[in-house]
Amino acid sequence: MVDITRKINSLKKQKHKNIYMKKYLFYFVVFILGIGLGFLINKTQKLQKSDLLLDKNKLIADMSEIREGGYKFINPLLECEFEEGIIGKEFIPFKPMVQEYIDKKIAQGKISYASVYFRDLNNGPWFGINEKEKFIPASLLKVPVMMAHYKFAELDPQHLSKKVFFNKKYEFPEKVQTIVPSKEIEVGKEYTIEELIERSIIYSDNQATVLLQEQIDNSFILDVYTRLGVSTDVFQSGGTLTVKEYATFFRILFNASYLNQTFSEKALELLSQSEFTDGLAAGVPVGTIVSHKFGESGSIKMYRQIHDCGIIYYANHPYLLCIMTRGEDLGELIKSIQETSRLVWEEINKQILSMR
Repeated sequence: MVDITRKINSLKKQKHKNIYMKKYLFYFVVFILGIGLGFLINKTQKLQKSDLLLDKNKLIADMSEIREGGYKFINPLLECEFEEGIIGKEFIPFKPMVQEYIDKKIAQGKISYASVYFRDLNNGPWFGINEKEKFIPASLLKVPVMMAHYKFAELDPQHLSKKVFFNKKYEFPEKVQTIVPSKEIEVGKEYTIEELIERSIIYSDNQATVLLQEQIDNSFILDVYTRLGVSTDVFQSGGTLTVKEYATFFRILFNASYLNQTFSEKALELLSQSEFTDGLAAGVPVGTIVSHKFGESGSIKMYRQIHDCGIIYYANHPYLLCIMTRGEDLGELIKSIQETSRLVWEEINKQILSMR
C-alpha cells in the first residue's frame, strides 16, 4: 500500500514538474519571439526610413535626370519648388557673399537699392535678396507680350505670318530711354507678327511692342500672368513687380510648362540675341550664352531703375539670375549688375571645378 502511495505521489510530482517545464518553455519561447519580432519591426522601420532618406536624396541629386533634354535653350520639367537656401549637393550656399556686395554698394552711395534672385536650374533651389521689393519693370514686360503671341500661335499657326502696317510712330513723353535700340521699325512699312516680336525682344523696340499689343486681345496677355501666378497689378498706372515674380517668366520658358517646347525654345533663342550686353552678359566669359531681357525706367533728375534678368548657360549647370536696381547714376547701376553677375559666375565656376 505504501509503495502504491509513493508511486502515486512520485507520478504527481513528475506531472507537476512536466507542467512547470512546459510553462517555462512556453514563456521562454514567447520571450524569444517577442525579442525577435521587436528586432524585426525596428529593422524594418530603419530600412523604411533609410529608403525614404535615400529616395529624398536621390530626388534632389538626380532631378536633372528627370528632364527631357534634347534642346539647346530649354530643359522641360514639371515645376518643383524648394525651400529657400536648400542648394542640394550641387552648390554650397553663397547668398551671404552676394548680400555683402549689395550692402557695400549701398553704403558707398553707388546705388540706392537692389534685389537679386538666383536659381539653380538643374536642381531647383534658389535664394533671394530683397526679393519682395517692388520695381517698375519697364521693357521687361516685352517678354510676356511675346509669350502671349506664341501662345496664340499654338492655336493659329498662321498668326506669326500675319502682316501689320505701321502707319504712325508712338510717342512716350513720360518715358526715359537712355539705352536706345540700334534698329526701329519704320513708318509706312509692313511687318509680320514674327518680325515685330524679333524687333521687340532683340532690340527692345518700343514701337514694335505697342504694335504687337494692338494685334492681340488683352486677355491673352493677362492669361500669361494669371496662369503663371504673377500679379496683374503691373497693368495699373505705376504698376510694379518683384524680382522673384519676374523670374517666373524665365523659369516657365526653361521648363516649357506654359508654351510648348517649340515656342519655349524659340523664345529663349530670341532672348539670347539681345543687343544689350552691358548687364548680366558683361559679367560672364565672352561666348557664354545668356538669354535675358533688360528694362530701364525713371527720371534723369530724380532716380533711375535698370534691371536685367535671364538664364546664364554655364555648361551643364544653367542658372537663372535676376537683378533689379534703383539709384541716381545709371552707370553705377549697370556696373553693379555686371559685378553681381561676375561674382555669381566666379563662385559657381570655383565650386564646379572643385567637384571634378
